[in-house]
Amino acid sequence: MAKKKKPVIRVTLVRSPIGRKPEQRATVKALGLRKMNSTVEREANDAILGMVRSVSHLVKVEEL
Repeated sequence: MAKKKKPVIRVTLVRSPIGRKPEQRATVKALGLRKMNSTVEREANDAILGMVRSVSHLVKVEEL
């Protein structure tokens, strides 16, 4: 039986978390984003999508 390929998203930090709520800053850090325009690829599961949704005003998301 072939394994099903899981969807992947690319998340890019486009706005600074400076001056944002501590919860939002922690979410950006937990996603693995450090500096402006840094990009990470993450598996598109419910946990990651929820994190992205909570900081959607700071990040850009692309489906791969």
